[in-house]
Amino acid sequence: MATNDKAAAKPAARPRKSAAAPAAVQRLRIKVRAYEHKVLDASVRQIMETALRYDAKIAGPIPLPTEIKKYTVNRSTFVYKDAREQFEMRIHKRLIDILDPNAKVIESLTNLSLPSGVTIDVKMM
Repeated sequence: MATNDKAAAKPAARPRKSAAAPAAVQRLRIKVRAYEHKVLDASVRQIMETALRYDAKIAGPIPLPTEIKKYTVNRSTFVYKDAREQFEMRIHKRLIDILDPNAKVIESLTNLSLPSGVTIDVKMM
């Protein structure tokens, strides 16, 4: 009697994933942007103090690359066309992650008043 080689070479069963897989950590990602780095750092410090007041875990502030926009403008319109001026705008950015935020942290961050010129983007991830 001949044996069946295909039946003997059956692949082993894959292990199943356990039902107690760790749940995804919910986090609040705050991206802060400003033209002046001193104002930006002061507002980031204010955000962090507010979050730490309610015992939230914080990752950051992480400095992101500064965005530089350069503009070249003619000094004269007609005769002295080669004379030009150059200007630049620097946009400084910081990133803050708040891990497992509770309702009090979110409420206190929405009521926070920051200086003008500071832009905030908040995402729930």
